[in-house]
Amino acid sequence: MHIVLVGLNHLSAPIELRERLAFRPDQLPTAFAKLRAEIGLQEAAILSTCNRVEIYGRAEELDGTVDRLCHFLSSHGGLELPGLTERLYSYAEPRSVRHLFSVASGLDSMVLGEAEILGQVKHAYDWARDHGATGKVFNVLFQRALNAAKAVRTQTGIGQGCTSVGTVSVELAEKIFGNVRGAIVLLIGAGKIGEVTLQRLVDRGVKQVRVLNRSFERAAEVAMRYQASAVPLEQLAEQLVEADIVITSTSAPGHLLGRSEVAAAMRRRHQRSLCLIDLGVPRNVEPSAGSLENVYRFDVDDLQGLVAHTHQQRQQALSASQVIIDQKVDRFLSWWQAECLAPACPSADHRQAGASCARS
Repeated sequence: MHIVLVGLNHLSAPIELRERLAFRPDQLPTAFAKLRAEIGLQEAAILSTCNRVEIYGRAEELDGTVDRLCHFLSSHGGLELPGLTERLYSYAEPRSVRHLFSVASGLDSMVLGEAEILGQVKHAYDWARDHGATGKVFNVLFQRALNAAKAVRTQTGIGQGCTSVGTVSVELAEKIFGNVRGAIVLLIGAGKIGEVTLQRLVDRGVKQVRVLNRSFERAAEVAMRYQASAVPLEQLAEQLVEADIVITSTSAPGHLLGRSEVAAAMRRRHQRSLCLIDLGVPRNVEPSAGSLENVYRFDVDDLQGLVAHTHQQRQQALSASQVIIDQKVDRFLSWWQAECLAPACPSADHRQAGASCARS
């Protein structure tokens, strides 16, 4: 029995490729069914974020499993396999286990020690479990990965300072505008990243933040917590005329802002400068909008240059974090080896098992 991983991230593939492979929540039921029926995985989980797409699986045999997973991803993204495989990485245990623990702890993120990834890993596990894709092994694996991440965050300084893509996006806006307190900021998307970004804007003293979301109720809920304003998504065109900075972070499958919409807004703005920061994957803003005069467009890959100083600040905490992860990984592997030597090796039919084993 093996734990395998196939995926790509911000280091191995550009956003143009990552957005093709991203999974929306409504695609997960079909994906899990295919992973079990066609790929032959006993258990599976899919982690899809703005910076990575990874498939974790438990397989009886390694032979052919990685190749089938590569074909599965190429089919999902509508991509030619030869061009994709050179961007993919694949691991088996113990490296696959250590990778998951490191990812959950923010050690493999673009922003070292970022806080959002812990919640994203938890959501990936919850989705897999709720769709019947996990069993005893993955229940314990993911619960211990989350436990390790919490230990890293509480026992080291890995999370101090600038810890999220949302925070970096606010820093980018400050580099362009200087003092952003007087800016009108349009925040499109009220999910976790959007809310963290809103909090950072308020911390910087920004007074005029307008929140748009597919669900107006959600926009109003988030806006109220931070004394911002909720605006119906139908007013997007009007809001583009007034905003100085637009930050998007939705999971919409297509562009929310096309070049033509931005061009129309710029004419009404009399070419007043507009900063577009696109944190969505797939991207929310059509890339060609950035070629318009006085439009400054950035996506998540453009933020990488701003996070180097953050990594330097956290190098001391990195070593301590890796010690914790190594200990947690060794404990899981010891548990797993004991389970495999038991009379019946764990199967995916044990849907709710393993909770009591996940506290180490």
